[in-house]
Order: sequence, then structure tokens, then C-alpha cells
Amino acid sequence: MATRPPHILMAGGGTGGHVYPAIAIADAVTTLRPEARVIFAGTEDRLEARAVPAAGYALHPITAQGVQRSLSAKNLMTPVRVLQGLLQSWRLVGSIEPDVAVGTGGYVAGPVLLAAWLRGRPLLIQEQNAYAGVTNRLLSHLADRIHLAFPEAREWVPADRAEVSGNPTRRSLREADPGEARSALQLPADGRVILVMGGSLGSAALNEAVETNLEALLAEEDVYVVWQTGTRYHDAIAERVDDHPQLRLVEYIDRMDRVYAAADLVVCRAGALTCSELMVTGTPAVLVPSPNVVADHQTKNARSMERMGAARLLPESELKTRFVDVVYDLLADPDACEQMATAALDMARPEAAETIARDVLTLADHYRQN
Repeated sequence: MATRPPHILMAGGGTGGHVYPAIAIADAVTTLRPEARVIFAGTEDRLEARAVPAAGYALHPITAQGVQRSLSAKNLMTPVRVLQGLLQSWRLVGSIEPDVAVGTGGYVAGPVLLAAWLRGRPLLIQEQNAYAGVTNRLLSHLADRIHLAFPEAREWVPADRAEVSGNPTRRSLREADPGEARSALQLPADGRVILVMGGSLGSAALNEAVETNLEALLAEEDVYVVWQTGTRYHDAIAERVDDHPQLRLVEYIDRMDRVYAAADLVVCRAGALTCSELMVTGTPAVLVPSPNVVADHQTKNARSMERMGAARLLPESELKTRFVDVVYDLLADPDACEQMATAALDMARPEAAETIARDVLTLADHYRQN
């Protein structure tokens, strides 16, 4: 009688920081065990609804809603939606019979992993930030294994089950050729390239800082700026900003491997996924943490990288006044940038996805044998 292949249930969603690590782990699992069956649980109206099927995996919809930090009528429905999501998750676990459930954060991971635990399945969670999110903090007490990206997160979870393995990232980021990348982006091989990006929707603060200081940023003829505005702001900025031979104004970047390979310096937010991509690509960075995230976790991520010498932290409150000085100080100091690149690579865990995938399969195999 043939042995049933391992069944892996992945749960994580809401943002790219939760979704893409889950996909990277799933890809590593199927590389190690092509016969493994990997199933995702997620919401129907967030990023995972598009990204998971695009990566080739089935997505089973689960209702999930977190508590709004501001007073909102939506909070009245939270208990109902949590119960609904838990019932859906209970049925899903019963129908697919996973050998292990893997959570990468986001509200949807809560009911899915709780249902798996109630049905006696082993749990593995992966935390992307230096400050563990509320869902992962709660689930960590039920989890058999906990994988962390930053050592600072140990204080928020049971340390005896935790391992610092890094954030899973795409292999393509490490394989891009800088010369080919610059050619594709129509950037000169000998230019100094600044990449400013604020995420897929964009950052109002970063965009305002660039627009205010654009003339000063482009004052030197060998400096080029790749400015990713985000979908929310692009059209309005494009109407106000004149074309310039040293400026590349883009709405969205779908080839992150190219822009990291082309950039001498990145100015960006300090989300967990971005920080991990900066590490594995060895890209010097000025990190501007968003002050509008739960528990100020972006500042904690940025401080961890700054403490290791891999980035500079620039508070948003100082962005307009110090932006140009900080950027040009680094561009004028190649040794400092080289040291930042080396420190970033030292922090990187390029094998993170495979490390976590091996642990996932070990838990699955142990469950199937007992």
C-alpha cells in the first residue's frame, strides 16, 4: 500500500509580509518533496486571494477580522466573524487532514491554526518581525516549532521552541546581475542610483520628501533616482513632476530583483519582508519606519538592522529636513556603503525557506508515523 504524501496546510495573509514568506516556504517544501500536497487558507479580499493562486496553490477561503484600533462599528461583528472563521477552519482541517499546519501571521492564521491544534495537528509558526505580532504571540504557546527572523523576537515567544532562521525570500533576488539590471532599467553602468520606494500603495511621507527635495537629489549629474510612488499617488505626482533624464518615475515594481541589483542605496519603509530582501541582496539602506503600524514594529526592525551596521534609521519626523543630507553622505562614502552591504549579508539567511521547509516536513513525517 502506497504511503500517502505529506499534507501541509499554510495560513497567513493580509499583507505581502505574511503572504510571500508562506509562498516561499511552500515552494521550498515542494522542491524538497515534489509529492507533497500544499493547501493554503486565507481571506477572499486580501493579497493572498491573488498571490496564492498565481503561485500555483489552491486557496480555501476563511472569514477573518481583527479588532479595529479606533472606535468602529466593525468591532461589533468581530466575535461573529471569529466564530465563523473557526467553524470554517474546523471543517477545512477535517476535510484535508493536514499532517502539520503552518502559520505566517495575519488574522486568518488564528482560527486556522487553532482549529488544527484542536484536532491534534502539530503547528509551526514563522514570525517576520523583531516584534512578534499578536496572532503569532498567541499561537506560539500552542506551536511545536517557532521560526524567527530577528533574535529580538525571542522575548515574545517560548524561547525553548524558537529558532532564528530568517525570513524566506525569493531566490531570484540573489541571482540578478547588476549590469543587466541597469541595462533593463536604462540606467548607466557608472551612475550612482538611489531607489526610493514606499510599497505597492505608496507612502505619502516618502513621496512628499522626494518631491520636496527632488531638485537637490538630482543636482549631481551622475546621480539617478528610481522613484516608486505607489498606485495611490502615481497619477497626481506624474502630473506635477516634470520629466528628467536622471529620474525614473514608476507606479509599481514587479521585478524587485532588478531594482535591488541596480541600486547603490535604497530609501524605504522597514517592513519585515523589505528588511529581509535588503539583507539577502546586501543593499545599503536608509530605513524610514512607518509610525502607523501596530506596536511600532517597523522601528524595531530598523533598529535591529542599524545595530548590526546594515542600515541607517531616519525617523519620519526628520525625513523632510535630513533626507538629502543622509542620502548624499552615504553616496559620498563608498566605504560606509560597502560596510553596510557586508553587514546586511552577514545578517541574511538565504537558506531560511529551506530550513523552515525541512522542519515542516519533519513535523509532518513524525505526525504520520504516530
